[in-house]
Amino acid sequence: MTDESTPISRKKFLEELRRYEKGSVTRRHFLGVTGLGTAMAVMSGAMPGLVSGRARAQELGDRAVLATWPNYHDPANFDLFTDETGVFTQVNVFGSNEEMLAKLQAGGSGWDVFVPTNYTISTYVEADLIEPLDISKLPNYDAKAFQARFADAGTIDGTVYAVPKNWGTTGIASNSNHTGGVVDSWKSFFDGARDQWTGRAMVHDYQLTTIGNALVYFGHSFNSVAPNELADAEKLLIDVKPHLFAITSDYQPGMRNGDAWLTMCWTGDGKQLNSDMPEIGFALGKEGGEIWSDYYAIPKDAPHREAAYALINYLLTPEVNAREALAHGYPVADSRTNALLPEELLDDPILYPAAERLSALEFGAAATLTDPNRAELMARFKSA
Repeated sequence: MTDESTPISRKKFLEELRRYEKGSVTRRHFLGVTGLGTAMAVMSGAMPGLVSGRARAQELGDRAVLATWPNYHDPANFDLFTDETGVFTQVNVFGSNEEMLAKLQAGGSGWDVFVPTNYTISTYVEADLIEPLDISKLPNYDAKAFQARFADAGTIDGTVYAVPKNWGTTGIASNSNHTGGVVDSWKSFFDGARDQWTGRAMVHDYQLTTIGNALVYFGHSFNSVAPNELADAEKLLIDVKPHLFAITSDYQPGMRNGDAWLTMCWTGDGKQLNSDMPEIGFALGKEGGEIWSDYYAIPKDAPHREAAYALINYLLTPEVNAREALAHGYPVADSRTNALLPEELLDDPILYPAAERLSALEFGAAATLTDPNRAELMARFKSA
């Protein structure tokens, strides 16, 4: 135990504070190790912002649990949020909207904030699983700053249930050292996976995109629920399954270590891979595919509701959001944030494809989330 006459160092105090916020030590341990009265006196003189943050944590609680997607945030922002508010962010990563929906339907998720995609929000509202947002608690949200097509899905019948995070596309990442160039069509992707790139291709563990892109291969709508068209997609997927390296939504490791040569890929992952390994290119399938937007939302049973609002509001701060964009590489729909980003990022063709390339893409449709035929198709594909 620290002698209260000997002030604890700032570094040691912060280490113990983080451990306490994460729940890895008890309050008694924290108070005993830090000699809190002396430590807080030291910290208030050297870092006055920390004291106000801890005081605010009495209102917010000690943590906010965030359910989100892989490679989708700047971890440093969570540390800064803790420094500012005293609230630790616990991040849970998920690979599909179906998985998120099932978790919330089961109850007791423990989530305070989650990141649903545009087409799912109406289902959450109908199932009474999502909190109508109190916009007064989100002063950093300015609806006028967002492009409507990437923000409208968050508002149902005039009530705001979710606010925009990022938008993007679903395309193909390919290692040109092995594929001979950028793969830019779903026909080339699936045909090559069964032929010259056998054992080297990956598809998402996510029925919307995996089934959707198989549908597009045949010229069908990405969102089709027609039984005969789903039968086409199933035949293709069952045929390609033995040739796949993996079915996963966390595909960066396989691409980076060279085990896989091409994968279904979201925009930001494509940018991250290309930045680190220029031989990995990203392209939209010329036949079509998906354009999407993601949102921040609060589940009805969020255990730390005030912390949830504080976290969303913090991440919507333009300066914070700009740091997020620079880290994860996904396009931002907020004009205030874009004004802070370098021009070379805003001109990047991976992040901001030409309008004519976007015109062939479809936003996901709500019916695809709950359609039993698509769900059963995906289950048969994965178990084949």
